[in-house]
Amino acid sequence: MDKIYIRPIGFAPGPQHEDGKVIRLAGGMVYAHRFAVILRRDGQTVDRWLCNAESIAEVFARLPDSVSEDAQAQLTNLTLKHPALQLGERTIRLDQPQVMGILNVTPDSFSDGGEFLDNPEAGRAHASAMLEAGAAIIDIGGESTRPGAAATWEGDEKDRVLPAVEYCSAMGAAISVDTRRAGVLEAALDAGAHIANDVSAMRHDPRSFELAAKRGCPVVLMHAPGDGEDLHSNAAYESVVFDVFDWLKERRDAAVAAGISRANIVLDPGIGFGKSLADNLALMNAMAMFHALGQPLLLGASRKRMIGALSNEAEADQRLGGSLVLAIAGMNAGVQILRVHDVAETVQARNVWRGLRDAALTDFAELPEG
Repeated sequence: MDKIYIRPIGFAPGPQHEDGKVIRLAGGMVYAHRFAVILRRDGQTVDRWLCNAESIAEVFARLPDSVSEDAQAQLTNLTLKHPALQLGERTIRLDQPQVMGILNVTPDSFSDGGEFLDNPEAGRAHASAMLEAGAAIIDIGGESTRPGAAATWEGDEKDRVLPAVEYCSAMGAAISVDTRRAGVLEAALDAGAHIANDVSAMRHDPRSFELAAKRGCPVVLMHAPGDGEDLHSNAAYESVVFDVFDWLKERRDAAVAAGISRANIVLDPGIGFGKSLADNLALMNAMAMFHALGQPLLLGASRKRMIGALSNEAEADQRLGGSLVLAIAGMNAGVQILRVHDVAETVQARNVWRGLRDAALTDFAELPEG
């Protein structure tokens, strides 16, 4: 079976740097001018063409008929401008990177487990500080999904999550709830949450798709290889970038078939979930390719194990530098939402990054006339 993939591989600070011969990725602040068009057959790469924004049409003319329609759809998706997310009274624009702050109300999270679980005042203060620092969304999770973590009973998860949703809602926050369970999601939406962030891509609880479609809430579908309680299991890839791309495409289509609007689907490649260091690095380097799926992208790489692996086994709370590097790599790839622990530092990095991008639109000397 033939499959086609379009991977942006060359980037410009602004369109004028390439005389306008660029593609503006996903209507954002990143411009691509070089591409690899990759043809795979039965799990193997059989051809690869390098092209620019003008010559890509010539490459398409060489493609087998079986993939020509998909190639054109992916090219259209790369340029697709995504509408803003309307989350309660908050409008979250997706033409620039947005920061999602993490609020874990668990006893065993890998990074800050227990800190905010039994101390609602501390949780409230932390959420308030993240909003003050510029977080567009607060992501509340009541179950640890780190490798080896025990499953959480639904009742316990509700007891952890709902008070946090309520105090964040009272602040007027846009709220995401990080859960695999439809019962928890429904209760959280009733309490004031707006987004379903499901690390199982709504495979864990078959009711989740129906609920999200009925409530019209945005959903984040994350890649994880495991299909049971252990999301990190079954991690066998022929080629991790293409495998994750195909998997997310299938989950996107399943969500649409279940009645969820394309405008309400966000995709997450699942950094750190059932992936080796090499797998994670490959996905980070190929992140821009995932725009070809036609959905906003979320990157959750903050304080992940890969940072420790590259920095003398630094503990989770000592991974700020690596987290910022990965966040900037995500922004350079056009990612729309960055899910992070260190909001103030990431917002500052985002603001400087955006300043550079804005300045690049006018900083290229034009040739004199004549």
